[in-house]
Amino acid sequence: MIKACLFDLDGTLLPLDTESFVRIYLKELAGKVKHLIAPDQLIQTIWEATEAMMKSGDGTRTNEQIFEREFLKRSGLDREIIWPLFNQFYEQDFPKLSKYTKVSPLSRKVVQAAVDQGYKVVVATNPVFPKAAIMERLKWAGIDDLPFQWVTVYEEAHYCKPNPEYYLEVAARIGVRPEECVMIGNDMQEDMVASTTGMKTFYLKSEYQINRGKPTYPVDDAGDLQSLLESIQQQTGVFEKRDFEPSIR
Repeated sequence: MIKACLFDLDGTLLPLDTESFVRIYLKELAGKVKHLIAPDQLIQTIWEATEAMMKSGDGTRTNEQIFEREFLKRSGLDREIIWPLFNQFYEQDFPKLSKYTKVSPLSRKVVQAAVDQGYKVVVATNPVFPKAAIMERLKWAGIDDLPFQWVTVYEEAHYCKPNPEYYLEVAARIGVRPEECVMIGNDMQEDMVASTTGMKTFYLKSEYQINRGKPTYPVDDAGDLQSLLESIQQQTGVFEKRDFEPSIR
């Protein structure tokens, strides 16, 4: 029986073209620190550090610790000089980027429906951003005040999508088995990979859905936000409650 709903954020609860948004975001961040590092160099260094963070299977260090180590090593900058500027950017400048996103009134209804059904609810966004940036995007989506069990941020998470360990960490964090979770997202490769851990999946179909072609994963249910809302409210599809669970042999 499903006990937890894991929601992706960008392109799922927050209507957003992730690739376009990240380009804008990095350009703005680069402008903030151009007196310390050339914009092109900063962006390249961030991508390299992010890639190292996403590929890490360490599990003993947070994503933040890995990113910080790799960024400082590659850039040659002192943390005491660059990090306060990064923090200032997220506090003062990042909120202004909301103009590049949209708001869907269904997003709040969907999450609230999951809460009303008694599910544990997680914002299972790829934890490659600081908490300040992720919490700000929850505001843009109009869901920041809802009772989430966990929002995966890079200060706390130890893995990134599409590593299956990311999903196992989420399940362990909220005290459920992977088989008791449904992952809801718009990205075939990063979200539907949750199926490899035993989680059920709901593939969100919209103008923001992502499918890079390979690999592909089993999808238990699919539809737009309206059909997702109806499935949760009516307990149909992947949310249908079973009277029994098959024994594990």
